[in-house]
Amino acid sequence: MHDRITPSLSQLADKLPSPFVARHELDKFSGGILNPRTMANLDSQGEGPAGRIRIGRKIVYPVQSLVEWLEKRAEVVV
Repeated sequence: MHDRITPSLSQLADKLPSPFVARHELDKFSGGILNPRTMANLDSQGEGPAGRIRIGRKIVYPVQSLVEWLEKRAEVVV
């Protein structure tokens, strides 16, 4: 049985000048890994990152929370 190797995705947070990322910017933030519509669906199912904030009609995520959520879902394939 193989141990799960979790990659470090903290470099995603390092390139962003803001502590928040808007849902519609997720594809740019993640290099195409995350689709904003997929994230909206995950949020509606209670499976998205913790701490999302609604500002008017916009949803933003704390970058650190988003990176931690991504790291929990990711694994290195060897």
